[in-house]
Amino acid sequence: MGLQISRRGFVTAAVAAVAMILSACGNDTNTTGTAGGGGTGPAKVDPNKTLKLAFVTNNTSDFWTIARAGVNKAKEEVPNIEVEFQMPGDGQAATQKRIVEDLLVKGIDGIAISPIDPSNQTQFLNDVAAKAMLVTQDSDAPQSNRSVYVGTDNTAAGRQAGELLKKVLPNGGKVMVFVGTLDAQNAKDRLAGVKDAIKGSKVEIVDTRTDDTDRVRAKANVQDTLVKYPDIAALVGLWSYNGPAILGAVKEANKVGKVKLVTFDEEPDTLAGVKAGEIEGTIVQQPFEFGRQSMTIMAKALRGDKSMIPASKQIFVPTQVIDKGNVDEFSAKLKSYLGK
Repeated sequence: MGLQISRRGFVTAAVAAVAMILSACGNDTNTTGTAGGGGTGPAKVDPNKTLKLAFVTNNTSDFWTIARAGVNKAKEEVPNIEVEFQMPGDGQAATQKRIVEDLLVKGIDGIAISPIDPSNQTQFLNDVAAKAMLVTQDSDAPQSNRSVYVGTDNTAAGRQAGELLKKVLPNGGKVMVFVGTLDAQNAKDRLAGVKDAIKGSKVEIVDTRTDDTDRVRAKANVQDTLVKYPDIAALVGLWSYNGPAILGAVKEANKVGKVKLVTFDEEPDTLAGVKAGEIEGTIVQQPFEFGRQSMTIMAKALRGDKSMIPASKQIFVPTQVIDKGNVDEFSAKLKSYLGK
């Protein structure tokens, strides 16, 4: 009996020792977690170190010129940061992936990205979050280990577009929606918001046309719609470049005013169309704040200050409906951002 007790005591002590070792290892792992808490990235850095940060878009567009201005503003306001601004020219997830991999090779500390295909990029984004602080902007990847999302509440923005549709089509009518891809979370959310707003009305979405960010195809989609659906009442563009593509096709078909146009964002041709009364309204975001806030948050969090990251890990930047009544005021504000 005495021998059995001795063995039990030895086993108990051994288990306790192993538990202490594992606990210590676990603590070490936690101290090297990403500053935002999203992944297992780098530990808090020396506050005097120059941080290497990056802003990666989902395509090339005038929309991102405004975001770049916000990134540059953050560089003025936040000490000791260097920023790379990268745009995948073809709007493809594979191109975006190569850009990010190159940034990681350079030893980047934090990346703010607008994921092109978040559901299929989750593992890739998690791999990135293990090596650098990861922030999503413009379009979220909520299933990934991103530290925080900075951007639009796209469902709410979609509802604004839907409410505008009901206003300009009081008797209802058929609507076609255009977007680069429905894989992106912002596209899914905007479309869901539009559908939610028009529920119970006589406004009917007949279909959605995608173009993979190809401007020629974007315009061709509109041209095809105007021929196939001669009774189409309104056209909606969910992404920035869709507005000019829609307007161009409608002008060529001599259907300005006959077909109502509702768009997103603030490309110059879109704002000109709003001012001329050719576009009923456009739902504008604040890409300037996407750039400014994402860079600021990453710099502070990497240096140990996580106060800007809410428990929800989502920071929504408000949207606004721009119509003929407020387009001049908005355009002036935009020019101030761009230093024009």
